Amino acid sequence: MKNIIRKSIGAILLSGTLLTGNSLMAQTAMVEQTTTTSAGTISEFSPTTIMIRSEPMASPVSYNYSKETTYVDETGAPVAIEMVKSGLPVTVYYTTVGGQMVASKVIVKKAVVVPAAPAVPVTTVAPVVEKTIKTTTTTTED
Repeated sequence: MKNIIRKSIGAILLSGTLLTGNSLMAQTAMVEQTTTTSAGTISEFSPTTIMIRSEPMASPVSYNYSKETTYVDETGAPVAIEMVKSGLPVTVYYTTVGGQMVASKVIVKKAVVVPAAPAVPVTTVAPVVEKTIKTTTTTTED
């Protein structure tokens, strides 16, 4: 009788463990990630982070990146990480993991070259300084 009770308790505990394990796996599979994009200009690029300055933000925003982060141009062609530098316009695709924004893909755009304004000749003209010297002559007769 004791053996039957022990086997029954063992079976109940085993089935409870299996059910708990299955529900944990089901919960893990239900995690969703939302990918967000942000566009701006690279203000700083370090070995672990990329700082992006965009027009509406007063200060740059920091994104972490890793070996899994891909860098492509606007056509989708791969870009060497050595080509990514400050001043380039980019779009960053990122997810938030543990409160940190982690870049999954960075689209590097061609830098916009603004043509220089035509040179305006500058002539220097010496300023005209007018001085009036008032001289008074006094003559004395002896």
